Amino acid sequence: MSDLLRAARSLGRAVDAAGAESRQVRDAVREFVEQVTFATADEIRAMLRDVLTEDWTALPPWARTLAHRLACLQCPDDPELLREAAADLMCCGPDWDGRAEELERRAAEHEQRRPPPPPGGSGGPAASRS
Repeated sequence: MSDLLRAARSLGRAVDAAGAESRQVRDAVREFVEQVTFATADEIRAMLRDVLTEDWTALPPWARTLAHRLACLQCPDDPELLREAAADLMCCGPDWDGRAEELERRAAEHEQRRPPPPPGGSGGPAASRS
């Protein structure tokens, strides 16, 4: 298990088990922020997928938003990631709908800029052997 995934699970447990002002929560928040700050976009996506699949409410909205934001900053041209972040923001309430719509717009723009795949498949090495 990665340090980031461990920190995310610890944060979820701490928030569930203690009051928001407890030392346990403060320590879990600090560890999560430290881990997510230096994680790669792939590590962040894997953590979110694992934690949210187990329990969609396991991470507070601020933690999910921060994680998605950091991943999007690392991969600003990844339409799939932008859409994942937008979908998560839409679940946080109407305050973030404008941001989510902006992410959706950016994802669509990046997809339009991509060249279409070559006719008849991927055009990779397997295609040239036929």
